[in-house]
Amino acid sequence: MSWLERIKKGLSKTSGNITSSITSIFTTKKLDDRTLEELEELLIMSDMGVKVASSLIQSLKKDKFQKDITEEEVKTYLADKIANIVSPFAKELKFTCKPQVILVCGVNGSGKTTTIGKIANKLKNEGKTVLLAACDTFRAAADLQLKVWAERARCELIQGEPGADPASIAYKALEKATTEQVDVLLIDTAGRLQNKKNLMEELAKIIKVVKKLNPEAPHDTLLVLDACVGQNAISQVEIFKEIVNITGLIVTKLDGTAKAGILVAIAQKFSIPVHLIGVGEKIEDLDQFDAKAFSKSLFGLE
Repeated sequence: MSWLERIKKGLSKTSGNITSSITSIFTTKKLDDRTLEELEELLIMSDMGVKVASSLIQSLKKDKFQKDITEEEVKTYLADKIANIVSPFAKELKFTCKPQVILVCGVNGSGKTTTIGKIANKLKNEGKTVLLAACDTFRAAADLQLKVWAERARCELIQGEPGADPASIAYKALEKATTEQVDVLLIDTAGRLQNKKNLMEELAKIIKVVKKLNPEAPHDTLLVLDACVGQNAISQVEIFKEIVNITGLIVTKLDGTAKAGILVAIAQKFSIPVHLIGVGEKIEDLDQFDAKAFSKSLFGLE
């Protein structure tokens, strides 16, 4: 199955919800006020947010109001407009140095550790050497989970004893990555948002120690977001932006929600690059964010 086919399959819950709702909304061939209002409500319910939904409907009204239009034409129109919104933020993760240090953040349960394993596998398949650092030392079995993924992705893992200082593990991992000329170092981190102060101090310390070895590190700080939490993902971005300099996003579990529109809301609100999306549980179900394919798949279009 190609990546485009995986995106379409992964977004089937959202597209099924949107397309069936559009079908029930279109009782006339003309685009009237009632139809526009119901379409706007539908877009808001898919978690695109009021601002995006309102903007899309205003454009639709301006271009197509009281004109004959089919369901398919409406879906195509909205998909094109959404692609225009998210395209500037669909950016490939660039690898420009060696080792490239990638700090990965996210709340517990966001799929962060699993995502790191999938990224490692993707990079290995592209011919890169990868080292993983298990710096989430507080969540029970976090290092064991990462160890399983390291084995699946054929990568070496640096870990410490339970309760070890995460910064010391990061330092040790970067030392090894530098000495052995590893292409990419992926650092897993804790995600205990219930104690923001401790998390802030912990991440700041990790960043401080890696900078001692490489002043440019971390080269990327990625935030993993679970699409299933809907609008809560927006507050997670806001919180992590206060803690670290987020350079890019990875949106996971888009297959598990009928509200994949949250990605559109996040892109519009924060203007942060979206590098990767996850559309399933398999190791190959994480890949580059394709704005056009995503937007078409939201509406079940080929």
